[in-house]
Amino acid sequence: MVIGLRQFMARVGTGAGEPVLDTDNGEELVHVQPSVSIALGNRSPDTPGTLYITTKQVVWLSDLDRAKGYAVGFLSLSLHAVSRDPEAYPSPCIYTQIETEADEDDSEDSDSECNDVLDLSKVTEMRLIPSDASQLDTLFQIFCECAELNPEPIEEGEEGGHNWVFSTDQLEDETGEGDDAECHFHQNPTNLIGHSNGDHDLARTVLELSHFCKNLQLQIHDQRFEDAEEMERVSDSSHHQHQ
Repeated sequence: MVIGLRQFMARVGTGAGEPVLDTDNGEELVHVQPSVSIALGNRSPDTPGTLYITTKQVVWLSDLDRAKGYAVGFLSLSLHAVSRDPEAYPSPCIYTQIETEADEDDSEDSDSECNDVLDLSKVTEMRLIPSDASQLDTLFQIFCECAELNPEPIEEGEEGGHNWVFSTDQLEDETGEGDDAECHFHQNPTNLIGHSNGDHDLARTVLELSHFCKNLQLQIHDQRFEDAEEMERVSDSSHHQHQ
């Protein structure tokens, strides 16, 4: 299995054409989004092309150059999220992180614009920028659904994958509170910022969940405290009336 971003030129049809799908292995086209720019790493976006999302991979094809196209399998997408923060990136986009076979020491230079030829094996980030930003939520949902169709394979000896489930009991040690926090998470916790197909930033996510539970407990206790004060005032008022 090819890991990471790869060049894709297998097209059929006239004009810009459409990607050739691996129908023998059950690959099906799920969604087509025209007028989408792609930005690899720190490079400037390419001219708009067409985005094809299949049950196996994400394919972007240039509308102007049939020799230019990129594809990445969902198993290689470790994270995808909607980015609307102009401080993070000027244009609203689908932000993705890509797993590669490159050494970590080389990853820092993977997106360098010093080289004219881009080494796709070292590209760890990809942004998909639709001309219609209102389509971002739809694209994100489709990404999530297709990622669910491609879970990480469980290696022999592993007791489970990365479908993390957190409950109050599991977070007690982090929050230091009792049984009052009714926090039950039945989805991958990284959905707080996007969707993860692995355990990236798991420690930070657990900490965020812990803080959420702690704040929720404080709200519960604050409410109980207010109720107790109210009951005390009513009791005092009733006592004075009887006197």
